[in-house]
Amino acid sequence: MAAHLYPATHARPAGLSTDLDFSTEQLSGVLELAGQVKQSRQRYASALKGSYIALLFEKPSLRTRMTFELAIKQLGGDCVTQIGPIADREPLKDVARNLARWVDAIVARTFTQETIEELGRWSGLPVVNALSDLYHPCQALADMLTLKEHFDKLRGLKLTYVGDGNNVAHSLLLCSARLGIHCSIATPPGYEPNAQITARAQELAKISGAQIQIGNDLDAALKGAHAVYTDVWTSMGQESEAAERHKLFTPFQVTMDLLAKARPDALFMHCLPAKRGLEVTDEVMESPQCVAFDQAENRLHAQKAVLLTLLQ
Repeated sequence: MAAHLYPATHARPAGLSTDLDFSTEQLSGVLELAGQVKQSRQRYASALKGSYIALLFEKPSLRTRMTFELAIKQLGGDCVTQIGPIADREPLKDVARNLARWVDAIVARTFTQETIEELGRWSGLPVVNALSDLYHPCQALADMLTLKEHFDKLRGLKLTYVGDGNNVAHSLLLCSARLGIHCSIATPPGYEPNAQITARAQELAKISGAQIQIGNDLDAALKGAHAVYTDVWTSMGQESEAAERHKLFTPFQVTMDLLAKARPDALFMHCLPAKRGLEVTDEVMESPQCVAFDQAENRLHAQKAVLLTLLQ
């Protein structure tokens, strides 16, 4: 069903540990497939019949857990879920090798990227990164699908991210750079995205024609933006930094005045959960420009496309 995603020069991806595990052609194909799945749910209702997937969650989750469980079941498969530290009682490599005997794939939401990569190394199964400290590829796929639905195109759009240069920012950079989306990121000094990931995005942007802009100037970043995106200022595991981050990030709060510095038709995007009154005001969250819940819905469809890509 998803065979069209694999031209001769691009073998089926082994997993989705990072955004770059899918070639640019496969990235575009997954977005196309996600749109098809969204429009024709019944067509894919038995696509994963007989497939069983382990969901491992070291971090609390609403959208990720619900959408993956629903995606698997709506595709005809089934899943088992473990919540808590993955390698608390035994070495990670032993956990992975046990899972390899029982299931067809692993979806993991972890504190570290190393955990994702070790699960793949020791299990030999397709592993989907459902969030790590470095990447959030499934979120970025849902975001790209949302932009495509609202603007009917991706190439040439400008996406501006403001706030913490975190895992979400990294995945948005890598996806935008390959799809021809101009991506501007504005952060407080010292909170810019990972330098190596930024450099890789800039290399990829040269191929697609996208422009990558990283800096601390909000006005420059917002000028001409089709979408303004933010995330929480303090991620899980960074609670001790919350007070200091609040002081530094307050100028980056997305208000209606800040949003007005972008295009008149600019969307507001957030991966959720939103801390209203911190990174975004309640007024913006409730405005017609907010598409955060479209993004949340599209997690389901994008993840279905990922699972089909890896298991079909």
